[in-house]
Amino acid sequence: MAVMGTMKRWLGWSPMVASMLAVQVFATGQQLLSKVILKQGTFIFALMAYRHLVAALCVAPFAFFLERGDSKKLGWSTWFWLFTNALTGITMAMGLFYYGLRDTTATFSTNFLNIIPIVTFVFCILLRMEKLGLGSIAGKIKTMGAILCVGGALTASMYKGKTFYLDHNHHLHTPTAVDVSKPHWTRGTFMLVASCLCYATWYILQVKLLKVFPSKYRATLITCIMASIQSAAIGLCIDRRKAAWKLGWNLQLVTIVYSGAVSTAATFCILAWCIAKRGPTYAPMFNPLALIFVAISEALLLGEEMRLGIALGTVMIIVGLYSFLWGRSKETKCLSLPNAEGEELAIEVPESGEMQLKTLAIPTTASPVKSVYAMEEEL
Repeated sequence: MAVMGTMKRWLGWSPMVASMLAVQVFATGQQLLSKVILKQGTFIFALMAYRHLVAALCVAPFAFFLERGDSKKLGWSTWFWLFTNALTGITMAMGLFYYGLRDTTATFSTNFLNIIPIVTFVFCILLRMEKLGLGSIAGKIKTMGAILCVGGALTASMYKGKTFYLDHNHHLHTPTAVDVSKPHWTRGTFMLVASCLCYATWYILQVKLLKVFPSKYRATLITCIMASIQSAAIGLCIDRRKAAWKLGWNLQLVTIVYSGAVSTAATFCILAWCIAKRGPTYAPMFNPLALIFVAISEALLLGEEMRLGIALGTVMIIVGLYSFLWGRSKETKCLSLPNAEGEELAIEVPESGEMQLKTLAIPTTASPVKSVYAMEEEL
């Protein structure tokens, strides 16, 4: 009977585990493909414009069939929040991340995606939406995890250490994919930090957006369209050359389709299902796996060097992120118990609405703090 019970629990969990592993594999492919085409000279705003146009086409059927009955009229206020959502979370945040990825490495850039929840936590404290909670063990662990993540990011950025290669035949790799533009680590680091700040601001803005427009698929569709238009407008102001916007049957086209269809549309559907089943803190627990996958894949496939500073910083960020998520989960459970009978909390996510464009899922709850932290991160 014990064996049967164990098998039953495993069969219940394995589809979700496999789905979340697939999400991390999707993210790994996204980072590596983007790194290669950016080093080959792909214009970033053209990539973003085409990517989110593909994403909009993939999300449109879900918005049409699943939210057909939702005919809420969009007012000027709703359009403003949708425009701000696209500008802050995609055009600015993703654009800065792509520039940082181009100037550094995929492993280094993915480190910064994992500290976005920590930056959001700091913003919430400054805005008095969140308390440190140092009076409880969970609060102390959460705070220590946040500090450890910041320390890991600083270690990866400022400490180089020895360099080594996982592939002993690294000299056999052709340099065409990675040596077109020389990395500018300082500039790339500033770009990645700015990207983190934009993403943290974006997550907080979701609280307001989901209040005025709770239709998650329609919101995703409109946001993708707006982001595509914004990226095209900014890109045309920077570079109007036909060559910068031309598409061909090459790796750039593969990356655009992959990014829109897999990294955005497919990932969104998987996250919506998993978070609905296991809650908002389940999905972020798998995020550090993408960092490990990217580090190993980049070293083996692209022949990228590994730095001791990045390796140490990666370990610190992973440990800190898990500590932070554990502490946050315990605090959320403690906050939910007194209100279990009086209020509807975000325990059942299916009716609360999730939104994910770059690893995001936020339920609409009675507390804005819980809404900010019920998320899942992209890059």
